[in-house]
Amino acid sequence: MRTYIGKATIMLSLFAPLAAQAQPAAEFSANAGWVSQYYYRGILQKESSASAGLDVTAGPVYLGTWAADVGDGSEVDVYGGLAIDIGQVSISSGGTAYLYTGEFDNTYLEANLGLGSGPISVEYSVGKYDSPPDGGNTGDQQNYKFLAVTAEHMGFYGTVGTFTEDFEGSYGEVGYGFSAGDMDFTISGIKNDKHLSDPDRSAQSGGHTTMVFGVSKTFPN
Repeated sequence: MRTYIGKATIMLSLFAPLAAQAQPAAEFSANAGWVSQYYYRGILQKESSASAGLDVTAGPVYLGTWAADVGDGSEVDVYGGLAIDIGQVSISSGGTAYLYTGEFDNTYLEANLGLGSGPISVEYSVGKYDSPPDGGNTGDQQNYKFLAVTAEHMGFYGTVGTFTEDFEGSYGEVGYGFSAGDMDFTISGIKNDKHLSDPDRSAQSGGHTTMVFGVSKTFPN
């Protein structure tokens, strides 16, 4: 993890002179939501999942935490980094830890980079996790890379994402988001390949296609 965080730290140091120009007051926001199926990067985590999060920003610096019900305990994410705009281009760099209170999964640690311009955004993440023990195997450290490209227009969006290295798989997602009153709503369709529909590879199944409905609220709004 030192290597991955080191990469993110180097990127952050490049932005430091820009961040030091002003010290704006911190802004806080919270969110709560529910989805009919919790999918993350094309992988099903749980049917019907509630979530909540808290974020703080101070100029280009952001920190936050987010938690979701995954059945066997909770997923708790902790993340932070730096995000700036240079003209029409947005750049972000930071790190994320995916933690679990039960035995649903192991800890995942990532370094994250983001780039966006107009309706197009790109996410590139490098991470690692410990594979679960298998028989006499005590579990080995696994490395992965994740790349996703998203296009958005007037509430519609489409994403194509792929994993490489020790963990592999690809998915596509299209959806539409809108607000009604103080609530935000989403409807999306997700198509993953056999690797993401069966991450444990316990069955030689094909890919899976599903629809997901979500509702959320941000405070203040």
